[in-house]
Amino acid sequence: MSLVRLLGFATLPCGCVVGRYRELATNREVAYVEEKGQCCDAHAHRRNHTIQAGRGAVTAFPQQLATAKAS
Repeated sequence: MSLVRLLGFATLPCGCVVGRYRELATNREVAYVEEKGQCCDAHAHRRNHTIQAGRGAVTAFPQQLATAKAS
């Protein structure tokens, strides 16, 4: 388990809430599904699992993070 810093979060169009974190040891960014939306049918959106932005699973995530920064 590594230490991470919360960068922000977003609610996807399917209703899932995704948090973006930076691992402090490796400086790598990861995104986790915090809560799955009630009507979400995406198999890749599993609570407490990472999600890959490159496969189209997180389409509008970077734009939404601009307005949902963590304090």
